[in-house]
Amino acid sequence: MKIALIGYGKMGKAIEKIALQEGHEIVLKINQAHINDLTIENLRKADVAIEFSTPQTVVKNIMLCFEARTPVIVGTTAWHTYQKEVEEACNAVGGAMLAASNFSLGVNLFFALNSKLAQVMSKYEQYKISLSEIHHTAKLDAPSGTAITLAEEILMQNCHYKNWENNVFTNEDTLSIHSIREPDVPGTHIIKYTSAQDVIEIKHTAINREGFAAGAIMAAKWLIGKKGVYGMNDVLNL
Repeated sequence: MKIALIGYGKMGKAIEKIALQEGHEIVLKINQAHINDLTIENLRKADVAIEFSTPQTVVKNIMLCFEARTPVIVGTTAWHTYQKEVEEACNAVGGAMLAASNFSLGVNLFFALNSKLAQVMSKYEQYKISLSEIHHTAKLDAPSGTAITLAEEILMQNCHYKNWENNVFTNEDTLSIHSIREPDVPGTHIIKYTSAQDVIEIKHTAINREGFAAGAIMAAKWLIGKKGVYGMNDVLNL
């Protein structure tokens, strides 16, 4: 598999390491110093692109992949306000895109667990929900895309909460996401259901970035040869 890496920070380097171990080839590496190499011609040299850049550049990069007819895996978050527009563009040109807030197998199983627990707990109003996420200090967005996915899954299952807010703790019908930034933390997400009598808690802790990187490569292999818009649930058949 020939891979174009759009974004060559910590995640890009982690993906490169695992890709090379599996015998894949990196044909394009894009960071700020090599942004001029991000062209349709160069993208067409790849079987698939893996996009981990910034919220400010991600939409432009995805659209360029559509123009090149290169399937694209999108791991950058905080661009969901453009999601409908991007998905329509993908379908219009017969492109292929797989976007996820998190590619880790463990996190996607955690998503499924969170959704089921939220469904069960929606019957018990005495339990108040809180959600917290801890990431490294270099993370550009808050809350994390993973935390947003968890929050939106809870809102779908629990009618007592109308929306989510970041670091807002005053409204009864608002699900608050507490974002914490600490050095050298790959990612921790905690969901608590608290009553006057007890606490129910589920937690996912990433030990390193290898789980995210391995999941992105697995998704890339799965996407090749397909058309349309997909997510990790499709890859994992959840």
